[in-house]
Amino acid sequence: MGWGFVFPGQGAQAVGMIADVAAEEPLVGERLEAASAAVGFDLAGIIREGPEEDLNQTAVTQPALVAVSTALLDVWTRRGGASPTVVGGHSLGEYSALVAAGVLEFGDAVRLVHERGKLMQDAVAPGEGAMAAILGLDDEVVAACCASVEGVVTPANYNSPGQVVIAGARTAVDAAVATCKDRGARRAVPLDVSVPSHCELMAPAAAPLADLLDAIEMHAPTVPVVQNVGAEAISDAAAIRRNLIGQLVSPVLWSQSVTAMAATGVRNFVECGPGNVLAGLARRIDRSLNVYPIDSVGRLATALEAEA
Repeated sequence: MGWGFVFPGQGAQAVGMIADVAAEEPLVGERLEAASAAVGFDLAGIIREGPEEDLNQTAVTQPALVAVSTALLDVWTRRGGASPTVVGGHSLGEYSALVAAGVLEFGDAVRLVHERGKLMQDAVAPGEGAMAAILGLDDEVVAACCASVEGVVTPANYNSPGQVVIAGARTAVDAAVATCKDRGARRAVPLDVSVPSHCELMAPAAAPLADLLDAIEMHAPTVPVVQNVGAEAISDAAAIRRNLIGQLVSPVLWSQSVTAMAATGVRNFVECGPGNVLAGLARRIDRSLNVYPIDSVGRLATALEAEA
């Protein structure tokens, strides 16, 4: 049946993430130092010691998460873990998935997402964008609430049944949140983000990102990659490139992506990155799935035991 690998996106980061794994596995330090060399600043130091406000800058968060997620994949492989048979990543995590599938070289991916982060930060002035998580409403109701208010606000992440993140201009997001509450949302939680991802406000970043992608060699994937745009397995490098550009302004179809990965017959997944958010979402999407985070020594051991 094989194993699926899923990679988290922004919001999973924390100062000192995977420190206990790094203490046991020199591979982690090697990956982080290679990432620092790729971006030209001490990314490894920020990951290990912060400060938090630096790590949480989009242009730093993105390469940090690709570096950490890839390092964990290295450790999993070195310890004899199964190779992935299908991969997918949530938002930024898609770039880590593409490294795992051999589409992107590690150094290229780290440099690319660093520049992507800068483009996203530059697309919207600070304070003008916002995101919020809407809990307890059907996807269609959330979309209708967004459409009913003035200004730019749309669903950005279809995370699981009953959990949709919306993004757009701050005033429009506030209005949509109020409308969702009126329609019976259980909760509506503003997110502490600097960039309103996956909405049309990111359009100014699309052409420069396309130029960056055109300058990088992309290979055909060695295993199927289920992308956020379309939620289907893509095997053509040109199509993968187009979807990475589209992902900037299109919603992350995560619930649909997990369902697509499960449709390949996979029931066991490794969450390859810091935290266990994707494991929690998977339980809401399909209770027959087992998702094993590997971001600590204990969790890594549990996952390897399950794989054996």
